[in-house]
Amino acid sequence: MIKQAATALALGCALAGSAAAQTAETSFFAGKTITILIGYAAGGTYDATARLIARHMPNHIPGHPNMLPQNLPGSGGIKTVLNLYSVAPKDGTTLGMLSRSYPIEPVFNPQTAKYDPKRFIPIGSTSNEVSVAVVWHTAGVTSIDQLMTKEITTGATGTTDDTGRFATMLRNLTGAKIKVVTGYPGGNNVTMAMEKGEVDARFGWSWGSLKSRSKPWLDEKKVNIIVQMALEKAPDLPNVPLIMDFAKTDLDKKALELLFAPQVMAWPLVAPPDVPADRIAILRRAFDDTMKDPEFLSDAKKLNIDVEPVTGAFMQTMVARVSTFDRAVVDRALDLTEPK
Repeated sequence: MIKQAATALALGCALAGSAAAQTAETSFFAGKTITILIGYAAGGTYDATARLIARHMPNHIPGHPNMLPQNLPGSGGIKTVLNLYSVAPKDGTTLGMLSRSYPIEPVFNPQTAKYDPKRFIPIGSTSNEVSVAVVWHTAGVTSIDQLMTKEITTGATGTTDDTGRFATMLRNLTGAKIKVVTGYPGGNNVTMAMEKGEVDARFGWSWGSLKSRSKPWLDEKKVNIIVQMALEKAPDLPNVPLIMDFAKTDLDKKALELLFAPQVMAWPLVAPPDVPADRIAILRRAFDDTMKDPEFLSDAKKLNIDVEPVTGAFMQTMVARVSTFDRAVVDRALDLTEPK
Protein backbone atom coordinates (compact mmCIF):
# COMPACT_ATOMS: atom_id res chain seq x y z
CA MET A 1 0.00 0.00 0.00
CA ILE A 2 2.88 2.32 0.81
CA LYS A 3 4.47 1.56 -2.57
CA GLN A 4 1.16 2.19 -4.34
CA ALA A 5 0.71 5.45 -2.49
CA ALA A 6 4.22 6.58 -3.42
CA THR A 7 3.62 5.71 -7.06
CA ALA A 8 0.34 7.59 -7.04
CA LEU A 9 2.01 10.59 -5.42
CA ALA A 10 4.82 10.58 -7.98
CA LEU A 11 2.32 10.33 -10.82
CA GLY A 12 0.28 13.13 -9.32
CA CYS A 13 3.38 15.33 -9.04
CA ALA A 14 4.35 14.58 -12.62
CA LEU A 15 0.89 15.44 -13.89
CA ALA A 16 0.86 18.60 -11.80
CA GLY A 17 4.27 19.55 -13.12
CA SER A 18 3.14 18.94 -16.67
CA ALA A 19 -0.01 20.97 -16.11
CA ALA A 20 2.05 23.77 -14.56
CA ALA A 21 4.41 23.76 -17.55
CA GLN A 22 1.47 23.91 -19.96
CA THR A 23 -0.07 26.74 -17.93
CA ALA A 24 3.24 28.63 -18.01
CA GLU A 25 3.44 28.18 -21.79
CA THR A 26 -0.11 29.36 -22.25
CA SER A 27 0.14 32.27 -19.86
CA PHE A 28 3.10 33.90 -21.63
CA PHE A 29 1.74 33.95 -25.17
CA ALA A 30 -1.94 34.39 -24.28
CA GLY A 31 -3.08 37.86 -25.28
CA LYS A 32 0.25 38.66 -26.92
CA THR A 33 0.95 39.74 -30.51
CA ILE A 34 3.94 38.20 -32.28
CA THR A 35 5.29 40.51 -34.95
CA ILE A 36 6.92 38.98 -38.03
CA LEU A 37 9.29 41.49 -39.62
CA ILE A 38 9.59 40.91 -43.37
CA GLY A 39 12.81 41.97 -45.05
CA TYR A 40 11.23 42.84 -48.38
CA ALA A 41 8.34 44.82 -49.85
CA ALA A 42 4.83 43.43 -50.14
CA GLY A 43 3.97 41.26 -53.12
CA GLY A 44 6.93 38.87 -53.22
CA THR A 45 7.31 35.33 -51.96
CA TYR A 46 9.04 36.33 -48.72
CA ASP A 47 5.98 38.45 -47.99
CA ALA A 48 3.45 35.82 -49.07
CA THR A 49 5.20 33.09 -47.07
CA ALA A 50 5.37 35.17 -43.89
CA ARG A 51 1.69 36.10 -44.16
CA LEU A 52 0.70 32.48 -44.75
CA ILE A 53 2.60 31.42 -41.63
CA ALA A 54 1.05 34.28 -39.64
CA ARG A 55 -2.45 33.03 -40.49
CA HIS A 56 -1.88 29.49 -39.29
CA MET A 57 0.99 29.25 -36.80
CA PRO A 58 -0.90 30.95 -33.90
CA ASN A 59 -3.26 27.97 -33.86
CA HIS A 60 -0.33 25.81 -32.75
CA ILE A 61 1.12 28.14 -30.10
CA PRO A 62 -0.21 27.71 -26.54
CA GLY A 63 -2.32 30.74 -25.72
CA HIS A 64 -3.08 31.38 -29.41
CA PRO A 65 -1.44 34.80 -29.76
CA ASN A 66 -2.02 37.06 -32.74
CA MET A 67 0.64 37.22 -35.45
CA LEU A 68 1.20 40.52 -37.23
CA PRO A 69 3.29 40.65 -40.45
CA GLN A 70 5.18 43.92 -40.90
CA ASN A 71 7.21 44.79 -44.00
CA LEU A 72 10.53 46.47 -43.29
CA PRO A 73 12.38 46.56 -46.63
CA GLY A 74 15.73 48.22 -47.17
CA SER A 75 19.34 47.54 -48.15
CA GLY A 76 18.59 44.16 -49.68
CA GLY A 77 16.96 42.85 -46.49
CA ILE A 78 19.71 44.01 -44.10
CA LYS A 79 17.45 46.60 -42.44
CA THR A 80 15.23 43.86 -41.04
CA VAL A 81 18.20 41.71 -40.00
CA LEU A 82 19.75 44.55 -37.99
CA ASN A 83 16.41 45.47 -36.43
CA LEU A 84 15.80 41.90 -35.32
CA TYR A 85 19.36 41.60 -34.01
CA SER A 86 19.62 44.82 -32.01
CA VAL A 87 16.22 46.47 -31.58
CA ALA A 88 13.50 43.82 -31.42
CA PRO A 89 12.37 42.41 -28.05
CA LYS A 90 14.23 39.23 -27.07
CA ASP A 91 11.21 37.51 -25.54
CA GLY A 92 9.68 35.58 -28.44
CA THR A 93 7.19 38.29 -29.46
CA THR A 94 9.17 39.36 -32.54
CA LEU A 95 10.40 37.11 -35.33
CA GLY A 96 11.86 37.86 -38.74
CA MET A 97 11.36 36.49 -42.24
CA LEU A 98 14.94 37.26 -43.18
CA SER A 99 16.89 37.16 -46.39
CA ARG A 100 18.19 33.63 -46.75
CA SER A 101 21.66 35.08 -47.18
CA TYR A 102 21.78 36.36 -43.59
CA PRO A 103 24.29 33.65 -42.50
CA ILE A 104 26.89 34.91 -44.98
CA GLU A 105 26.20 38.65 -45.06
CA PRO A 106 28.85 39.57 -42.45
CA VAL A 107 31.46 37.92 -44.68
CA PHE A 108 30.42 39.77 -47.83
CA ASN A 109 29.08 43.01 -46.40
CA PRO A 110 30.98 43.66 -43.13
CA GLN A 111 30.52 47.44 -43.20
CA THR A 112 26.73 47.11 -42.95
CA ALA A 113 26.06 43.58 -41.69
CA LYS A 114 27.48 44.08 -38.22
CA TYR A 115 26.09 41.05 -36.43
CA ASP A 116 26.97 37.48 -35.55
CA PRO A 117 24.64 35.21 -37.57
CA LYS A 118 25.19 32.32 -35.13
CA ARG A 119 23.40 34.32 -32.41
CA PHE A 120 20.11 34.33 -34.32
CA ILE A 121 17.88 31.37 -33.49
CA PRO A 122 16.22 29.75 -36.54
CA ILE A 123 12.62 28.60 -36.12
CA GLY A 124 12.20 26.91 -39.50
CA SER A 125 11.82 27.34 -43.25
CA THR A 126 8.90 26.24 -45.39
CA SER A 127 11.31 24.77 -47.96
CA ASN A 128 14.76 24.82 -49.51
CA GLU A 129 15.20 26.40 -52.91
CA VAL A 130 17.06 26.66 -56.20
CA SER A 131 17.58 30.18 -57.52
CA VAL A 132 17.59 30.90 -61.23
CA ALA A 133 18.60 33.70 -63.57
CA VAL A 134 15.97 34.65 -66.13
CA VAL A 135 16.19 36.96 -69.14
CA TRP A 136 13.18 38.64 -70.75
CA HIS A 137 12.42 37.22 -74.18
CA THR A 138 12.94 40.50 -76.06
CA ALA A 139 16.58 40.69 -74.92
CA GLY A 140 17.47 37.91 -77.35
CA VAL A 141 19.57 35.94 -74.84
CA THR A 142 18.89 32.27 -74.20
CA SER A 143 22.25 31.07 -72.85
CA ILE A 144 25.28 32.19 -70.88
CA ASP A 145 27.43 31.75 -74.00
CA GLN A 146 25.58 34.62 -75.65
CA LEU A 147 26.49 36.89 -72.73
CA MET A 148 30.13 36.67 -73.73
CA THR A 149 29.38 39.10 -76.56
CA LYS A 150 26.02 40.68 -75.71
CA GLU A 151 25.45 42.78 -72.56
CA ILE A 152 22.25 42.70 -70.53
CA THR A 153 21.03 44.72 -67.54
CA THR A 154 19.61 43.04 -64.45
CA GLY A 155 17.60 44.65 -61.68
CA ALA A 156 18.60 44.21 -58.03
CA THR A 157 17.50 45.25 -54.57
CA GLY A 158 21.16 45.78 -53.70
CA THR A 159 24.67 44.68 -54.59
CA THR A 160 24.85 42.47 -51.51
CA ASP A 161 21.67 40.38 -51.74
CA ASP A 162 20.96 37.48 -54.11
CA THR A 163 19.57 39.65 -56.91
CA GLY A 164 22.80 41.64 -57.16
CA ARG A 165 25.41 39.29 -55.74
CA PHE A 166 24.55 36.32 -57.98
CA ALA A 167 24.69 38.44 -61.13
CA THR A 168 28.07 39.86 -60.12
CA MET A 169 29.35 36.40 -59.29
CA LEU A 170 28.35 35.00 -62.69
CA ARG A 171 30.04 37.93 -64.41
CA ASN A 172 33.28 37.48 -62.47
CA LEU A 173 33.28 33.70 -62.80
CA THR A 174 32.54 33.44 -66.52
CA GLY A 175 33.20 36.83 -68.08
CA ALA A 176 29.52 37.31 -68.91
CA LYS A 177 28.56 40.89 -69.82
CA ILE A 178 26.06 41.86 -67.10
CA LYS A 179 25.26 45.32 -65.78
CA VAL A 180 23.59 45.41 -62.35
CA VAL A 181 21.00 48.15 -61.71
CA THR A 182 20.28 48.49 -57.97
CA GLY A 183 17.70 50.34 -55.88
CA TYR A 184 14.56 48.21 -56.24
CA PRO A 185 12.77 47.64 -52.88
CA GLY A 186 11.95 43.98 -53.56
CA GLY A 187 12.18 41.16 -56.05
CA ASN A 188 8.62 41.79 -57.19
CA ASN A 189 9.68 45.31 -58.21
CA VAL A 190 12.54 43.88 -60.25
CA THR A 191 10.10 41.56 -61.97
CA MET A 192 7.80 44.46 -62.89
CA ALA A 193 10.79 46.46 -64.13
CA MET A 194 11.78 43.58 -66.37
CA GLU A 195 8.26 43.36 -67.78
CA LYS A 196 8.24 47.13 -68.47
CA GLY A 197 11.60 46.98 -70.24
CA GLU A 198 13.59 48.91 -67.63
CA VAL A 199 15.95 45.96 -67.25
CA ASP A 200 16.53 42.74 -69.19
CA ALA A 201 16.85 40.18 -66.41
CA ARG A 202 16.38 39.09 -62.84
CA PHE A 203 18.96 37.00 -60.99
CA GLY A 204 18.51 35.14 -57.71
CA TRP A 205 14.83 34.41 -58.43
CA SER A 206 13.61 31.40 -56.51
CA TRP A 207 12.48 28.70 -58.88
CA GLY A 208 9.50 27.87 -56.68
CA SER A 209 8.48 31.52 -56.65
CA LEU A 210 8.84 31.84 -60.42
CA LYS A 211 6.67 28.77 -60.97
CA SER A 212 3.99 29.96 -58.57
CA ARG A 213 3.85 33.69 -59.24
CA SER A 214 4.76 33.97 -62.92
CA LYS A 215 3.73 30.66 -64.43
CA PRO A 216 2.07 32.32 -67.48
CA TRP A 217 5.48 33.73 -68.42
CA LEU A 218 6.90 30.22 -68.47
CA ASP A 219 3.96 28.88 -70.44
CA GLU A 220 4.17 31.72 -72.96
CA LYS A 221 8.00 31.60 -73.09
CA LYS A 222 8.34 35.23 -72.09
CA VAL A 223 11.43 34.45 -70.02
CA ASN A 224 14.48 32.33 -70.72
CA ILE A 225 16.13 30.55 -67.78
CA ILE A 226 19.87 30.65 -68.44
CA VAL A 227 21.36 29.16 -65.25
CA GLN A 228 20.48 27.53 -61.94
CA MET A 229 22.20 28.92 -58.86
CA ALA A 230 22.38 26.33 -56.10
CA LEU A 231 24.47 23.34 -55.06
CA GLU A 232 22.24 20.93 -57.00
CA LYS A 233 19.80 21.20 -59.89
CA ALA A 234 16.06 21.38 -59.46
CA PRO A 235 14.62 18.01 -60.58
CA ASP A 236 12.25 19.72 -63.02
CA LEU A 237 15.02 21.77 -64.71
CA PRO A 238 17.27 18.98 -66.00
CA ASN A 239 18.41 20.85 -69.11
CA VAL A 240 19.26 24.21 -67.53
CA PRO A 241 22.97 24.47 -66.62
CA LEU A 242 24.02 24.60 -62.97
CA ILE A 243 26.41 27.30 -61.77
CA MET A 244 28.63 24.66 -60.14
CA ASP A 245 29.46 23.36 -63.64
CA PHE A 246 31.26 26.63 -64.41
CA ALA A 247 33.73 26.30 -61.52
CA LYS A 248 37.20 25.83 -62.98
CA THR A 249 39.08 24.92 -59.78
CA ASP A 250 38.45 23.19 -56.48
CA LEU A 251 38.76 26.57 -54.77
CA ASP A 252 36.02 27.97 -57.01
CA LYS A 253 33.78 25.03 -56.13
CA LYS A 254 34.25 25.62 -52.41
CA ALA A 255 33.66 29.35 -52.83
CA LEU A 256 30.40 28.63 -54.66
CA GLU A 257 29.42 26.19 -51.92
CA LEU A 258 29.84 29.00 -49.40
CA LEU A 259 27.78 31.36 -51.55
CA PHE A 260 24.93 28.92 -52.13
CA ALA A 261 24.76 27.19 -48.74
CA PRO A 262 21.87 29.47 -47.65
CA GLN A 263 19.69 28.08 -50.46
CA VAL A 264 18.87 25.12 -48.20
CA MET A 265 16.79 27.48 -46.03
CA ALA A 266 14.90 29.48 -48.60
CA TRP A 267 12.38 31.31 -46.41
CA PRO A 268 13.97 31.53 -42.95
CA LEU A 269 11.75 32.38 -40.00
CA VAL A 270 14.19 33.47 -37.31
CA ALA A 271 14.12 34.65 -33.69
CA PRO A 272 16.50 37.30 -32.34
CA PRO A 273 19.38 36.40 -30.02
CA ASP A 274 18.81 35.52 -26.37
CA VAL A 275 15.16 34.45 -26.53
CA PRO A 276 14.64 31.99 -23.64
CA ALA A 277 15.13 28.38 -24.68
CA ASP A 278 11.68 27.25 -23.51
CA ARG A 279 9.99 29.79 -25.79
CA ILE A 280 12.19 28.78 -28.72
CA ALA A 281 11.09 25.19 -28.14
CA ILE A 282 7.45 26.30 -28.21
CA LEU A 283 7.91 28.29 -31.41
CA ARG A 284 9.84 25.55 -33.18
CA ARG A 285 7.26 22.96 -32.22
CA ALA A 286 4.45 25.24 -33.40
CA PHE A 287 6.22 25.85 -36.71
CA ASP A 288 6.77 22.13 -37.28
CA ASP A 289 3.12 21.42 -36.46
CA THR A 290 1.99 24.19 -38.80
CA MET A 291 3.90 22.59 -41.67
CA LYS A 292 1.69 19.49 -41.24
CA ASP A 293 -1.57 21.37 -40.73
CA PRO A 294 -4.05 20.40 -43.51
CA GLU A 295 -5.51 23.92 -43.62
CA PHE A 296 -2.04 25.45 -43.93
CA LEU A 297 -1.11 22.99 -46.68
CA SER A 298 -4.35 23.73 -48.51
CA ASP A 299 -3.70 27.47 -48.43
CA ALA A 300 -0.08 26.95 -49.47
CA LYS A 301 -1.26 24.95 -52.47
CA LYS A 302 -3.68 27.71 -53.48
CA LEU A 303 -0.77 30.18 -53.37
CA ASN A 304 1.55 27.73 -55.17
CA ILE A 305 3.98 27.87 -52.24
CA ASP A 306 6.06 24.71 -51.99
CA VAL A 307 6.19 23.08 -48.56
CA GLU A 308 9.19 20.85 -47.91
CA PRO A 309 9.99 21.96 -44.36
CA VAL A 310 13.45 22.58 -42.99
CA THR A 311 13.66 22.46 -39.19
CA GLY A 312 15.13 25.20 -37.07
CA ALA A 313 17.68 22.77 -35.62
CA PHE A 314 18.96 21.85 -39.09
CA MET A 315 19.15 25.51 -40.08
CA GLN A 316 21.20 26.23 -36.98
CA THR A 317 23.65 23.48 -37.96
CA MET A 318 23.96 24.96 -41.44
CA VAL A 319 24.63 28.46 -40.10
CA ALA A 320 27.36 27.07 -37.86
CA ARG A 321 28.94 25.22 -40.80
CA VAL A 322 29.23 28.41 -42.85
CA SER A 323 31.61 29.79 -40.23
CA THR A 324 34.03 26.86 -40.74
CA PHE A 325 35.14 27.75 -44.29
CA ASP A 326 38.82 28.63 -44.34
CA ARG A 327 40.21 32.03 -45.28
CA ALA A 328 41.24 31.09 -48.81
CA VAL A 329 37.66 30.03 -49.63
CA VAL A 330 36.23 33.20 -48.10
CA ASP A 331 38.70 35.38 -50.04
CA ARG A 332 37.81 33.67 -53.33
CA ALA A 333 34.09 34.08 -52.63
CA LEU A 334 34.70 37.76 -51.89
CA ASP A 335 36.61 38.13 -55.14
CA LEU A 336 33.81 36.49 -57.12
CA THR A 337 31.20 38.84 -55.68
CA GLU A 338 33.20 42.06 -55.83
CA PRO A 339 31.63 44.61 -58.21
CA LYS A 340 34.32 45.49 -60.77
